[in-house]
Amino acid sequence: MTFRNGLKSLLRPEDSVLVLIDHQPYQLANLNSHEPQMVVNNATALAKTAKAFGVPTILTSVIAERGGLIFPQITDVFPGQEVIDRTFINTWEDKNVVDAVKATGRKQLVIAGLWTEICVAMPAIQALGEGWDVTVITDASGAVSVEAHQVAIQRMIAAGANMMTWLALAGEWQRDWARAETAGKFAEVLTQHAAGSGIAYLWEQQLLNTPVPSNAG
Repeated sequence: MTFRNGLKSLLRPEDSVLVLIDHQPYQLANLNSHEPQMVVNNATALAKTAKAFGVPTILTSVIAERGGLIFPQITDVFPGQEVIDRTFINTWEDKNVVDAVKATGRKQLVIAGLWTEICVAMPAIQALGEGWDVTVITDASGAVSVEAHQVAIQRMIAAGANMMTWLALAGEWQRDWARAETAGKFAEVLTQHAAGSGIAYLWEQQLLNTPVPSNAG
């Protein structure tokens, strides 16, 4: 087993490419591993984080005419971008998607989608076998049951995949608060999608902008 450790193993925005798979109404209708609202929030946060860090993002659906369009919360992040619609259940067997990923020239492949046990596991395992560095964002994905989600994660780890949540990924891409070109954008995503952390950040800004009473002290 190859251990994933050391500085070089951490994800970098300049080396990453994100693929968002099948965040569609049909899949959401039988999502039981997570609260559906949470998955929509987290997938949207992931999309916004990728945009903030300049990470190329591939959007793909499966038979959208029947399964529904990708959630507008996600497509609104990338207005006008083409969504690659497939017939293949396994995204990595679709030449259009793979060619779009390869065209970015990046090797750190980040994946999230519905469902974890099918539409995420299959491309992750195939891409790993082809030499890609694969990370799955577990909380922007979901399955038909808690068991299905957990077993899929175990299966992908056994194949060599890296597991993260969207906020952990964002922190790894930022890495240093001195990177001012992305720190503000990252903070904006936090305020919109990170619940307590985002509210705490807004509270901090409020306190910093509140004058100290003249009779204090």
